[in-house]
Amino acid sequence: MKHVSILVPNSPCILSSVIGAFKVFNTVNSTLKRQNKEPFFKIQLVGLSNETSLYEGLFIVRPEALISEVHQTDLIVIPAFSGDIESCLQLNQAYIPWIKEMFNRGAEIASLCTGAFLLASTGLLNGRSCSTHWMAADAFRQAFPDVKLQHEKIIIDEMGIYSSGGAYSFLNLMIYLVEKFCGREMAVYCSKMLEIEIERKSQSPFAIFIGQKDHEDESIKKAQLFMENNVNNKISVDQLSEMFAISRRNFERRFKKATSNTPVEYLQRVKIEAAKKSLESSRENINEVMYSVGYSDSKAFRTIFKKITGLSPVNYRNKYNREMTGIM
Repeated sequence: MKHVSILVPNSPCILSSVIGAFKVFNTVNSTLKRQNKEPFFKIQLVGLSNETSLYEGLFIVRPEALISEVHQTDLIVIPAFSGDIESCLQLNQAYIPWIKEMFNRGAEIASLCTGAFLLASTGLLNGRSCSTHWMAADAFRQAFPDVKLQHEKIIIDEMGIYSSGGAYSFLNLMIYLVEKFCGREMAVYCSKMLEIEIERKSQSPFAIFIGQKDHEDESIKKAQLFMENNVNNKISVDQLSEMFAISRRNFERRFKKATSNTPVEYLQRVKIEAAKKSLESSRENINEVMYSVGYSDSKAFRTIFKKITGLSPVNYRNKYNREMTGIM
């Protein structure tokens, strides 16, 4: 029997990631019970205190055990945090030495969505890859530069350290773990029972580019706004650097430091975000959308669009445009 410790953070967390992880593993046990077989998982909620209040007291979670009572486990599940991440990490510092100790004793670890911040705080992710919610990507990179963030991925398996993309994509990681521990047949069965799409690999189609503006470089903020307000024009890095009287090399350095994107990456993302909105809501054809965001080369537009969203412009429209899907 595999012992699973689902953490109950001592701060605001996404309750669904606690319940969802429990539900998937419990579905395996319930299925085996109907087959007159022994359960595969011993699932335990583990906390820092005997009771955790969530959503301003609407929900109370009572862990079965405190970390001081758990001396051996096979899998630690770190749920997603809500609210201010820095405050959440401060409230949950006591988990860090325990997680490291359990890992050194052979435990595997799975972080769900923004739970990756707590996992990265242990240092166990240094030099490794992980994923998290696409919206938290910039903050994660700034906080943990030694971790190889691949926020476009839904599941990352780093030899016993797992991470998932944002929000409910953690369910895909749970099904992945069921397959790894219990086999393909059980994973397919659970995915059907719980109606979780199996083998979904990318969260790129869901990402909304907002643009990192939580910095103090006013010239770079003005450059960002100029890009965002002129998506239909062709803009070069030389043009931007001249506009703000900054050498190109210095402009690129400052832009990357402030936004976590190069100027070219930022401009591409701004243009593709505008194209996505047109594809979601208008009846313009692909070429009309392409021209409206300043592209004239259809091959380049399609290549960049797919690189950023994981879908071709046509497939993106078919997926998200209500009129095109026929849903009324």
